[in-house]
Amino acid sequence: MVDNAVIDELPSQVEIKPKEIPAKETTKPKTTINLGNILKSQPKEETKKEEKNGATPKKDAPVSEDMLRRVWTDFTELRKNQMAEYHLLKQPFTFRNNTVTLALTNPIEEPVLLSIKTELLTYLRENLNNNSLQVDATMQEHQIKKFAYTNKEKFEHLAEKNPLLNELKEKMGLDPDF
Repeated sequence: MVDNAVIDELPSQVEIKPKEIPAKETTKPKTTINLGNILKSQPKEETKKEEKNGATPKKDAPVSEDMLRRVWTDFTELRKNQMAEYHLLKQPFTFRNNTVTLALTNPIEEPVLLSIKTELLTYLRENLNNNSLQVDATMQEHQIKKFAYTNKEKFEHLAEKNPLLNELKEKMGLDPDF
């Protein structure tokens, strides 16, 4: 409790100010936004803009295999300085129902294709005016040709072609290891 006599003795020029607490400085903005509402309303605004402009969604132009091969070759030439990508794009492919199927010969080629797939699709779609184009890959299985080195392996290989050789071997008591 403060004595009134003490307050009267204070000079009248002194003002008593409440102590100010400094505000914390932060780099975060001081507004709150409901992102859910913004994201939900965004497509509506885009469709309204399209309606105002009179723009209709682009129809996909039909793509012939010759056109696709020409644009594919152009993209391949752009990738000439990346040898792995260049060799991958030079491989034969099939085109059916707006899907390009590239035949991979090695499992290492799959990550290479995945790394350039978005750029390739963008290039193809823009140059062919068709947004429904897709690029897929299939792994081709190669049969490894086994070479017969020893006499036994050579005999077994010949016996597969002609089973009568096994009978001849048994009748004559031959040993193919010699």
